[in-house]
Amino acid sequence: MRIEKINAEALEKVNYDRFLLSQAIAKRVKELINGAKPLVDLPKKNMQYTEIAILEIAKGALKVKEI
Repeated sequence: MRIEKINAEALEKVNYDRFLLSQAIAKRVKELINGAKPLVDLPKKNMQYTEIAILEIAKGALKVKEI
């Protein structure tokens, strides 16, 4: 799947709130850096943490809610 489509799906999951999406991605990236396991099967090896976080949100494996 192309990254543009994944980004669009992730943005849709947060009702097109770019700020909320960026906050969720930043939080999840920190968790991944600290050893959290990806919540989805990765389509390729050596994905960046930001790509993994966006993919998790796009696939619905990671729910984002407003604070």
